[in-house]
Amino acid sequence: MAYFLSYCKGHCKTVLSQYQTLRAEGLLCDILLKVKENEFPAHKSLLACSSDYFRAMFKSYTKESKAAIIHLHVISATGLQHVLDFIYTSWLPLSFASLEDTLEAATYLQVTEAIGLCSQYLSTNLTLENCCFSANVATKFYLPDALSAAQKFLIVNLWKLLDLDFAGLLELNFQSLKAVAESPDVSMVKESHLLDLLLKWLKHDARRLAHTTNLLEHVRYGLIPVEELRKIYTQSEVPLTAPIKCLIIKAINYHSVIFKQPILQDKYSTLRNQKTRIILLGGMIANEGPSKDVVAFDVYNHKWQILTQAQDRVQNHCVCTIGNFLYVLGGEIEDLQCDPKSPTSTVTNKVRRYDPRFNNWIQTSGMLEKRCQFSCCIFDNKIVAIGGKGDGGSMHSSVEVYNVGRDTWTKVRDLPHKMHGHACTVCKDIIYISGGKYADQSNTSKDLYSLSTLGGGWEKQASMSVARFGHQMATIRDTVYTFLGLYEPFSEIEKYNPDQNQWTRLRPLIYDRFSYGLAIVEETALLIGGKKWQDSQEIPTQDVVGYDIDNDCWEDICKALLPWYGLQCAVLQLSESEDAKDIQQQKKPTAEVTSH
Repeated sequence: MAYFLSYCKGHCKTVLSQYQTLRAEGLLCDILLKVKENEFPAHKSLLACSSDYFRAMFKSYTKESKAAIIHLHVISATGLQHVLDFIYTSWLPLSFASLEDTLEAATYLQVTEAIGLCSQYLSTNLTLENCCFSANVATKFYLPDALSAAQKFLIVNLWKLLDLDFAGLLELNFQSLKAVAESPDVSMVKESHLLDLLLKWLKHDARRLAHTTNLLEHVRYGLIPVEELRKIYTQSEVPLTAPIKCLIIKAINYHSVIFKQPILQDKYSTLRNQKTRIILLGGMIANEGPSKDVVAFDVYNHKWQILTQAQDRVQNHCVCTIGNFLYVLGGEIEDLQCDPKSPTSTVTNKVRRYDPRFNNWIQTSGMLEKRCQFSCCIFDNKIVAIGGKGDGGSMHSSVEVYNVGRDTWTKVRDLPHKMHGHACTVCKDIIYISGGKYADQSNTSKDLYSLSTLGGGWEKQASMSVARFGHQMATIRDTVYTFLGLYEPFSEIEKYNPDQNQWTRLRPLIYDRFSYGLAIVEETALLIGGKKWQDSQEIPTQDVVGYDIDNDCWEDICKALLPWYGLQCAVLQLSESEDAKDIQQQKKPTAEVTSH
């Protein structure tokens, strides 16, 4: 005999609705819940179905199972009213004014669905005014999802809360404040301001002093000026524990060895909320002349911001990074002794270092030789400056190495030739240089040389297929890539396999490019600005293009906001700053003469 089941969606709602009608009319109510003087008639069967607390209470072997009145002493009348409304209607009245009462009742009575709604309400209604309260409530009632949401909101908006609700931060629970202190994502908050908040929170209640080490160990003391560190160490109103004193002393020592800082990096000197930025420096802006602006380019959002000002207007220089510090080496700078009406440039041996933690420059020991149109690289945490031109156009074959820890330069084995306009990179712990022009030759070179140890000699490797000058090299996935140079009519690039000592031609750029900046971000080579030939003239370009090594193809990324050429690029990890100036608000892009 055949049969089937049929389901009515509305039946459940009807049953619940009828329970509410019976409750409103006082019919068939078999239990009275009392909170102080407040009485709430209800039905045992529905309470037991909705609450684990009542289910256990109304079992036959309990005393309460036969009672007509149940006194509830822990919860408030408001909280009970809201929970009963939810049990009978599936609707839960929620507001920040009564939320703690509601949660207290729902938690005590073990109404899981009501607790979940409260948690969701906290998570989706966070504001600057209630986020500290929300974090405290979520901690008190163990609501992990709401707590996570509140803490993320606190971390993102701490820089606003320090001005708008400092009092609320002082009432924040320890768990949430610790989450803020240890987060790498806090943005636009000076580390000294974060430390000040933590010290004031500890001072606010003597019972909190037990948390001193657990809180203060997350402060990045290397990001705090040394004068403030000394003051905190000697004058803090909060007793500092031995581990914290050790961290402060370590940071003071870090500040005392200024030149060595790049090779002493750890968590305590690392910027929070780091974002990858391409740094553009030096060269010329079309129709404006030499540039002193140091620009940070956000390749992901196509934003350009002025980071700082360079110490000199410089061209034909080199840049490199160690420990998230930027070094600017040599080049040609304005001769300040000459007539301003007819400016000239002079080759320099100066080396400047930029620290993004404090947005400042220092001058380190200068190179032993004045250099421009040379190359540099990082090898074994040392800066290697190779070849180039000196005063009067004389070429160098010399190679010198900068010891960061000692702030000293020393010469190593010379190049096989005096050369300039070459490029270099490091691949598998070997330095490679390619191309350029030699003092004893008129033609551009195809040569590739390698250096495996700073004390060793240069070895000739397989030559490039194209002679290059003023070009760029980079290493991506243990492969050497050479990009366009100044006298290359076919815009070709190629890659070199060190294991096979072999070059392979790759897809050329569809138009020539030189005097551009090169940066590598996430294994993509980005060419920024520069010049191209058009009708036998050098035309500045604002194109930013990227080379995809997996698909051997080029793609347009965006337009630079300024026609910039002769620049050098590096990659730094920067933290957001309220002081950063958006170029879009200051300068309008200059249109190119024609599109490529």
